[in-house]
Amino acid sequence: MEQLLRFTTAGSVDDGKSTLIGRLLFDSKSIFEDQLEAVQASSTKKGFDYVDLSLLTDGLKSEREQGITIDVAYRYFATPKRKFIIADTPGHIQYTRNMVTGASTANLALILIDARKGLIEQTFRHSFIASLLKIPHIIVCVNKMDLVDFQQDVYDKIVEEYKAFSSKLEVHDIQFVPISALLGDNVVNRSEKMEWYQGATLLHMLETVHLESDYNHTDSRFPVQYVVRPQTREHQDFRGYAGRVAGGIFRQGDEIVVLPAGFSSKIKTIEFGEQQLQEAFAPMSVTITLEDEIDISRGDVISKPDSQPQGEQDIDLMLCWMNQRTVNLNTKFYVRHTTHETKAVLKEILYKLDINSLEKVEGSEQLVMNDIARVKLRTARPLVFDSYRKNRITGSLILVDEGTNETVAAGMII
Repeated sequence: MEQLLRFTTAGSVDDGKSTLIGRLLFDSKSIFEDQLEAVQASSTKKGFDYVDLSLLTDGLKSEREQGITIDVAYRYFATPKRKFIIADTPGHIQYTRNMVTGASTANLALILIDARKGLIEQTFRHSFIASLLKIPHIIVCVNKMDLVDFQQDVYDKIVEEYKAFSSKLEVHDIQFVPISALLGDNVVNRSEKMEWYQGATLLHMLETVHLESDYNHTDSRFPVQYVVRPQTREHQDFRGYAGRVAGGIFRQGDEIVVLPAGFSSKIKTIEFGEQQLQEAFAPMSVTITLEDEIDISRGDVISKPDSQPQGEQDIDLMLCWMNQRTVNLNTKFYVRHTTHETKAVLKEILYKLDINSLEKVEGSEQLVMNDIARVKLRTARPLVFDSYRKNRITGSLILVDEGTNETVAAGMII
């Protein structure tokens, strides 16, 4: 089975994120001829003497007019070694929520730095959000090397400064690569203009980054999505629990516990379509049957007895507020967490994070759009969860407005 790598791009406006993605798609031969012809025609119309590859991802009219990214654009491509989904996220402060959306499912973040400008405020902000969202891998692309005559000392200085800053972050795998997205140096093909750089190209890094350790394979978690009762003559007594493994490994014969009720049983079979499997692990989608008939419904979590998740109604979390309406204390929401939905109320705002200085601002009574804050929620029924650091699936949730059904916030449980 080919591995899938989800990655997000982050950087300031005009750092060349969209051009870089265009270059990756173009040089890895992942675009159709008619797409290329349309981009060539647009580039000529704009009076450029080169093909503007950023037009491959900037689909909104206002994005093309301003030459910036506003919404999250998802692009898919594949090489013989791996499949990729790219979330091209915007660089502006006012679109912090869009970056959080694009980065929430990513295994890796590409952080672009303009070689002429070096590290700027946006670099710190995006690196911090990547660290907050526990993205395991970062590749720092020092772009526009062609505009500093491919000088090694410019690149070395940026790498040194970034390493000093990133020592404060919780990201353990950081790689660096000097590139020119416009000309294609070190993106897919090696650059002949930077003989001093002996490392891998960007595509090679993306193809070889180690993903197996990104999932928590020690704490077993299986949120039940659907109870399978076929009611046919041949499967009259069949009762299976379908869902996606969120962590750990489940094997036939394993002792399990069903939460929040606390019933115990053993795994009878693990099924995938018509096949019976000996084991299942994250992120596989399977149907599990148990030895005993237990009352289990959507939203319950199957776990191993020795490493159970927490089950509580008072939740402490970091929240990114995504809605244009401000929110005050004691506002009610629906909480969606794994496959479970319940009601909740915002009890306390402990502090907001100043995303520029990374300082904590206390004494807030309300949240406005793009705020990132540490808050306390009280839920109507207990949630079965882990900390986000331990498991990104069971440690994340969204808040939904009761009246409009809009997703208004994304949270990471502490």
